[in-house]
Amino acid sequence: MQYYDILKTACSDVGIDFNEEQYSKFIKYKDMIKDWNNKINLTAITEDEEIIKKHFIDCIKIYKCSVLRDLNDIIDIGTGAGFPGIPIKIIDNAKRVVLLDSLNKRINFLNEVVKELDLNDVVTLHGRAEDYSKQDEYREKFDAVVSRAVANLAVLSEFCLPYVKVNGYFIAMKGPAVEEEIKNGTKAINILGGQIEDVIQLNIEGSDLKHNLVVIKKVKNTPAKYPRKAGTASKNPLK
Repeated sequence: MQYYDILKTACSDVGIDFNEEQYSKFIKYKDMIKDWNNKINLTAITEDEEIIKKHFIDCIKIYKCSVLRDLNDIIDIGTGAGFPGIPIKIIDNAKRVVLLDSLNKRINFLNEVVKELDLNDVVTLHGRAEDYSKQDEYREKFDAVVSRAVANLAVLSEFCLPYVKVNGYFIAMKGPAVEEEIKNGTKAINILGGQIEDVIQLNIEGSDLKHNLVVIKKVKNTPAKYPRKAGTASKNPLK
């Protein structure tokens, strides 16, 4: 129970209860990350305590966005090793979570995590964000889209906002220097049907990290021509 208290404190900070079952899932998840990281590149962060703080607690802090508690259908775009989608699910097992990533090796890892942690209502998708959001099954079907450290806000919004229902939310997890991204991304967000509702500053327990949540509400439908074909948003962001 070495890390139980720091995880419980982080959960208390966002107004969420934490128990031993959740703790055991986080520890099993940590051990799987370390094991699989020897085979595929999941993270440069490999020390136990750093994984707890810089990955798990950082992801738990997404619940500082209080509307997330009432949003049930969530897709995590560019999930990588499962951040923030797996921690979101561990904290609230009632949520339905889709994990999308472009690298099949990571999807294989996530399938094992879902199985080993006995997580229900989790779907993994292998592919590009630009492709799935053109499909009726996924377009504007989610209460919330979450994404962590994938691209700058203008590019990320084109990846993510097409998945969000009108009146749903896109929650982007960002580092400390978010002002410039907001300045450069606001027009793109508006074009894509979004509106910045809040920027929430986060403190990570046991560290001096300062992160931010950019909370974007979907206020109108995304025009059908977005997202543009794969690779276009990164090369030529909306301005």
